[in-house]
Amino acid sequence: MYKLFFKRLIDLLLAVFGFVILLPITLIIYITLFFINKGKPIFFQSRPGKNEKIFNIMKFKTMTDGTDNTGKLLSDEDRLTKFGSFLRKSSLDEIPQLVNIIKGDMSLIGPRPLRVRYLPFYTKEEQIRHTVKPGITGLAQISGRNFLPWDDRLKKDIEYVKNISFQLDASIFIKTIFKVVSSKDVAIDSESGMLDFDELRKK
Repeated sequence: MYKLFFKRLIDLLLAVFGFVILLPITLIIYITLFFINKGKPIFFQSRPGKNEKIFNIMKFKTMTDGTDNTGKLLSDEDRLTKFGSFLRKSSLDEIPQLVNIIKGDMSLIGPRPLRVRYLPFYTKEEQIRHTVKPGITGLAQISGRNFLPWDDRLKKDIEYVKNISFQLDASIFIKTIFKVVSSKDVAIDSESGMLDFDELRKK
């Protein structure tokens, strides 16, 4: 019953509540980024959701669209703004994903939605991560966050999917709050200096 009904109900209630409570902060961040990023405060990117259905994940835009003389995008490090760095460290860049939850694309707790191009490289067992809605946070995130190696991240995703329960979700939610408050295990580079998953699997 929890997985089929109550999980979605709790997601919806908490997402709406969180959106209302965080609205003043959200507006301040939105307006600030509107000027920093020349009218583009929100970042959209295609990600696979439940059953590999593609949706647009939303985040506050932490990097500029700066290019070199040839029109090629500068490195992530060069495009990351100081304000964007703060948003990533504090996880405030994830606030727009509350809208993804309200829309039904995501859950509060679940495997993180990774890049679409990774889809061909999962093992059959790892594909189980796409049988549930992706989450803003999950078991992998409280077990090492961005510093956890790819194989370990995916093992945690599998473990979560096989053991979904209210108790597990509540535990992950509480531990996530402590992680965010302490800024523990947060990497400014979302890939933590590791090879992209698809590049790793090609080796």
